Amino acid sequence: MATDTRGAVVTADIKAIPVRRPWRWVATGIVLVLLGLLLLSMVTNPRYRWEIVARYLFDGTVLHGLLLTLEFTAIAMAIGIVLGVVFAVMRGSANPVLSWTAAGYIWFFRGTPLLVQLIFWFNLSALYPRIDIGVPFGPTFLSLDANTLITPFIAGILGLALNEGAYMAEIVRAGIMSIPRGQLEAASSLGMSKAMTMRKIILPQAMRVIIPPTGNNAIAMLKTSSLVSVLAIPELLYSVQIIYGRNFQTIPLLLVASIWYLLATSILTAVQTRIERYFSPDRDPGLSFGARLRRNLLSRRHKEAR
Repeated sequence: MATDTRGAVVTADIKAIPVRRPWRWVATGIVLVLLGLLLLSMVTNPRYRWEIVARYLFDGTVLHGLLLTLEFTAIAMAIGIVLGVVFAVMRGSANPVLSWTAAGYIWFFRGTPLLVQLIFWFNLSALYPRIDIGVPFGPTFLSLDANTLITPFIAGILGLALNEGAYMAEIVRAGIMSIPRGQLEAASSLGMSKAMTMRKIILPQAMRVIIPPTGNNAIAMLKTSSLVSVLAIPELLYSVQIIYGRNFQTIPLLLVASIWYLLATSILTAVQTRIERYFSPDRDPGLSFGARLRRNLLSRRHKEAR
């Protein structure tokens, strides 16, 4: 800043020179070179056998295994979410019996390996050959053979769902604890019951905290479902194992499974992102989807114009 002959303040233009970051470009170049070498190796290495990958990518056995994997993921996650909400509410109950029961459930199923749980449920008939349904210490109304009732599919669902319920309980509990205590007190002062307060006030707000880790768990469940292959269930991994056990094309068939896993997890990630936007705190619930889409497009154009 300077002054002219009349004493007026004259401002000079400042030439701002951006900070040079040469190492950023060096790191970018190294990463691009390594990625290029990796892609070149994947394309030129004949041992990948991409023609085998293309042949079995839409094979009926593989597609059936993929469908079974998605079925395991959907059912286990649905049951796990319900169990998670129930045990999270029990964990925060003032009743010590309910609270400690939920804590024991979470402790047991998070503390033992999922693979052990799957094998345990598969061999449940060794402990209980028959499962009786009736009045405790009274008459039995229905008696079932455990070997007939606990099929490999049911054992897989039980193992995946009960294990997932323990983790979901902690996720839901974290979401509930993120809501300020004052909202509970305000709902109580309005005469709302605890169940209504939980359903109408606490859980809708807690969804912003619950959704991201739940989405991660759903993606993890999709991959973890491959553990049911130890029960000889022909899900995606076991299906490709059956095929490469016959033709000895291990790597190409594992690439087929990996491609389907990556595609399924990408779809789940997109769904998770959409749900997170739905529960975003800056979302106007009064706007329809089309109105929100138009608003987002206008906002984007405004930013580009600037």
